[in-house]
Amino acid sequence: MPEETRKGRRKKKKGNPPFNLREELFRMTGHDLTQIDGIDVLTAMTIINEVGWDMSKWKTENHLVSWLKLSPDNNISGGKIIGKGRMRTNNRATTVLRMAASSLRESDSYVGAHFRRLRTRLGPPVATRAMAAKLARLIYRMLRYGMNYVDYGGQCYEAQYRKRQLIHLKRKGRPARVANCRSYAAA
Repeated sequence: MPEETRKGRRKKKKGNPPFNLREELFRMTGHDLTQIDGIDVLTAMTIINEVGWDMSKWKTENHLVSWLKLSPDNNISGGKIIGKGRMRTNNRATTVLRMAASSLRESDSYVGAHFRRLRTRLGPPVATRAMAAKLARLIYRMLRYGMNYVDYGGQCYEAQYRKRQLIHLKRKGRPARVANCRSYAAA
């Protein structure tokens, strides 16, 4: 409902449609994209508006991520990365996905814990772009294959991360195998 101002006029709230947009998006796509943490109704509307709900345009989810210019821009020569660039874009869907990814910083969900881990390891700009690409992949899977998003929580991610660390430390701490070296004495 509009708020009343001091002068008695009603102030219209910006950004909120006068109808239930979530139900309309569900009716159009058949999936509730707002189940994904970080994606709200207006974000989902912008993505559907820019990308569409027919994901058969792209062969794989990586093609969609590349179209959104969220994939890394590496200059590779001879199998080695000789330079890293930044792919600039004016696509509204990319901007909205980056904003949704940056909102995951305080989230207590699986993708929120993953974002915080990437942020400490790679830095905020790279982690934001990587999480925006992950959100785009999740949306692609929901719309293309009809998958439902299930959030396992941040504790599940932390447990999996600790398990991976233990496996890595065990492999690292394992003594190196020494080949059987026989001394050949000249007779």
